[in-house]
Amino acid sequence: MFRFSHCGTDRHHRRGAGHGFGPELDVERFAHEVERMRDGGHRPRGGGRGRRMFDGGELRLVLLKLIADEPRHGYDLIREIEAMTGGAYAPSPGVIYPTITLLDEMGFIEEQRSEGAKKRFAATDAGRAHLADHADQVAMLIARLQALGEHRQRTDAAPIRRAMSGLKMAVVDRFGGGDAPPEMVHEVAAMIDELAQKVERLK
Repeated sequence: MFRFSHCGTDRHHRRGAGHGFGPELDVERFAHEVERMRDGGHRPRGGGRGRRMFDGGELRLVLLKLIADEPRHGYDLIREIEAMTGGAYAPSPGVIYPTITLLDEMGFIEEQRSEGAKKRFAATDAGRAHLADHADQVAMLIARLQALGEHRQRTDAAPIRRAMSGLKMAVVDRFGGGDAPPEMVHEVAAMIDELAQKVERLK
């Protein structure tokens, strides 16, 4: 069981105080911390997050392609991209859901009836036509994801990859709704920071 000090929790409390940081933003921070740890600690701290995997237009094409292949909801898309890359990359809910909303507004996807609260979307005729018009670019983007997954399989330790994927999804599932109490957010953030520090000290 993890043990963590009050100092770590207080440090996160002070960092968020007075800046409008809420549970939703902390989820994004958790996700970036997971990605930094998953990259061996080489991802810069703070605002420097390295090169984006996709720009906005590219991500729209990737999501539209995956939805055209099979009706999906937001977390399906996250999991599918993460699976394609062998756990090396997974877009955050804060990126996925606004992009889904934009695709819907553009008329490229439409909501389908589904059980439960999660919205599932399917591609429209206009969306499929848009994919056909950008077929070469779509193929290049999917190949980029698959190449990343192949590289990860060659270089990554599978047990660590599985553990990191599990951590990220557990944090997103628990805190993605924004209903977690602030004390829990700070506590989990402190746990992740403590683990990151332990990994960085390994020789």
